Amino acid sequence: MAKHVLAALVVLVALEGAPTTAGAQAEPGIDELLARVGERIADFYAKAQHVICTEVSTVQPIDLSYSSQGFARTVESELRVEADGLEPGEARVVREVRRVNGHAPREKDKKNRDGCTDPTPLSNEPLEFLLPAHRAEYQFKLAGLSKERNRPAFLIDFTSVNRRSDLELIEDPGGHDDCFDWTGDIVSRGRIWVDATGYDVLRIERSVGGPVSVRVPVRIQRRHNLDIRVVIMRDDMTIRYRSVAFSDPDETLLLPESVYSFTVVSGGLQSTRRSQVYSDYKRFVGDSRIVERD
Repeated sequence: MAKHVLAALVVLVALEGAPTTAGAQAEPGIDELLARVGERIADFYAKAQHVICTEVSTVQPIDLSYSSQGFARTVESELRVEADGLEPGEARVVREVRRVNGHAPREKDKKNRDGCTDPTPLSNEPLEFLLPAHRAEYQFKLAGLSKERNRPAFLIDFTSVNRRSDLELIEDPGGHDDCFDWTGDIVSRGRIWVDATGYDVLRIERSVGGPVSVRVPVRIQRRHNLDIRVVIMRDDMTIRYRSVAFSDPDETLLLPESVYSFTVVSGGLQSTRRSQVYSDYKRFVGDSRIVERD
């Protein structure tokens, strides 16, 4: 069966905790709220370049009834964020794989189909869509007030401005055998939980807007015996963040805690359930000194 690789969607994406006031603030307008969130993200990009952490990614193959198939694959990586040299409002996540299923990475992991779902070495930072450079690609609206882990939060719903998905299947850019990704426009929608006092992003839920058809080029059909189209039935993702305290100097950053995704694909590709968990945060201070979190 053909394997499917998902573009990595995660990482160091959160913001330094801001001073809080007693109780939640009055609900601002959507433009004002997005402007404040964007300022927090931009500030984070500058500070996150001094933070590293451990990511443990576990991928479980599933069938169309959502039942597990075969063994899960676990990849442990060191993560950091880079923004230097990129356009304003852009950042990328850099991964260095340390262990695959408990052992040091081997040469065959770079090409073997077993490594199809491993996180990519470079990926986009997932909060970029909330910055001014990308905000016009989505429609945003306030959805009221709620709580996220007992923290008052503004709710923001979003959806793609372009309501038509246009995707084409491609062979894995990383070169893994019998492994695929897709490229093109895809409609997405979701909800954001924003801290009502500090304007940090606390949680994001994102999904595709219903079943999405993906064209399969003739050469890929013939080479891999695939149908003319495959269908993305579901592609859901939830990202959560937590406060991490550092000392010397004292500082609290809101950093990723976990990412959970669930992708169901028909037409010969493998469906998957993935978890990515972040821990062991460290911060560089000065030229070379590393300070552990509290």
